[in-house]
Amino acid sequence: MTTANPWLPFGAHPESGIRLLCLPHAGAGATAYRTWGQGLPEQIKACPVQPPGRERRRREEPFTRVDSLTRALAKEIAGSVRGPYALFGHSTGALCAFETAREMRRIGAAPPVHLFVSGRRAPQLPMPRHDVGAMTVPELAQALRRLGGTPEEVLSNPELLALLQPVLAADFSVNETYAHVAEDPLDLPVTAFAGIDDTGADVALMEPWESQTSREFVLHSFPGGHFAVFEHAARVHSLISDALAPQLQTAGRN
Repeated sequence: MTTANPWLPFGAHPESGIRLLCLPHAGAGATAYRTWGQGLPEQIKACPVQPPGRERRRREEPFTRVDSLTRALAKEIAGSVRGPYALFGHSTGALCAFETAREMRRIGAAPPVHLFVSGRRAPQLPMPRHDVGAMTVPELAQALRRLGGTPEEVLSNPELLALLQPVLAADFSVNETYAHVAEDPLDLPVTAFAGIDDTGADVALMEPWESQTSREFVLHSFPGGHFAVFEHAARVHSLISDALAPQLQTAGRN
């Protein structure tokens, strides 16, 4: 059942044990997780997050800075998500999930019980810059092809790529103009997922996420590149389930 909430177009699943709020990668929307999340156990419900500028929110202006996005999202979570929740983000979504967790702490709202990050180097490490907005459509196709994960029917469709370019440029800006400001580590467990062949977020670049938590940190690696977390969805779901098992037990006693 869907909801009128534009940020959570497939609902917040208040009946579940834990809601897993899933933040998409650059250029993607909530539908990136609609089928991916179906592999999770019944007690954990994937709640895909829909930022402005894509899919049913395509007429809205996309955010170009992470602080603006996470302030809006944190306010939405505080007002509409009831019960335990965790955050999952891939690539740009990982950075947004991390900063959303910090923003929840800043505003004194209920924190997530766990943070899952994938395909994004630790936030304190500088990012290379790509001026996606200035690229020609063939250059954009080439850049996305290097990253992997974008269907070839999209890459070979110049008209569609031209339509996607503004939101891609905004999302790359969110990710690459980010200036990390040191704060106390998060008081919640963090699990990271890395593709062994992901040149922008391999194991060595994901390991420093450990400094962002005062609790347990676990890093899992998979064969593959930037989108390995989707290629190994069944294993990722099993690891998420195991990581959230203690919180599910606590929720069941309440």
